[in-house]
This record gives sequence, C-alpha cells and structure tokens, in this order.
Amino acid sequence: MREALGIHILIEFYECDPETLKSVNNIEKTFLKAADEAGAKVVTSNFHQFQPYGVSGVVVIEESHFTIHTWPEHNYAAVDLFYCDPSVDGDKAIKVIKDALKSKNFSTMELKRGTFVSYADTVENKEQFVEKETA
Repeated sequence: MREALGIHILIEFYECDPETLKSVNNIEKTFLKAADEAGAKVVTSNFHQFQPYGVSGVVVIEESHFTIHTWPEHNYAAVDLFYCDPSVDGDKAIKVIKDALKSKNFSTMELKRGTFVSYADTVENKEQFVEKETA
C-alpha cells in the first residue's frame, strides 16, 4: 500500500548567483533539465521575468509540477517539487537546480501529500475536530 499519493519537497536556496536568478531563460532551461534528469515527463512550462528583476515559473509534469520564484536582490530562490510518481527522483532535480543557481547553502522540507490521515486523528482532543451529527 502507498504511504502517500505524492511527495512535495520545499527547497530554500540561499547564497545564489544573482545574475542567474535574474535570467528567465536560464531558470527555464534549468527547470526543464531538472525535470528531465529526475525522470519526470514534461507537459508544458511557463516562466515570467519581473521588472526590475526576479523570475517565477512552473514546469507542469505528468506527475504534477516544479515551481520557482527568485529574489536576486536577496540571492535567494524558493522552489517546490511536487510529484505523485515514486520513480521521479527529487534528489536529482535538486542537484541540477542547486548547481545551476550556484547555491552555497540550501535546506529542504519534504511533505507527504494525500496520506488520508486527518488532523483530528493526530491530536489528543480530536472530538473537537470531528463533525458531530445533529438531531
């Protein structure tokens, strides 16, 4: 039985090269390469260059999506990798992105999505979170 329907990895990339973070073309190429090397199947992509700088973008994959928003003025990028096929290799995608952004420091948080365990099942006073039948 599957533990979760999907994996959602949140990555904080710090101390990145600001010039790389400003380039919509470089960011899109990086994300397409990351998806490919992770074994994801790309459906489409859409990236936007902000003025005076910064990039937001998404690569839609058959398995879900990879997204980014950059803050070149802070040498920082926020990335989400969300996929529902266990054959997608998130670690490979992270390495491609880290190397391309020239990040000197990063952190990750992995969430399991679609576990079908309710919040009420995880707390002591769960009766307050469960719908009560009304007469």
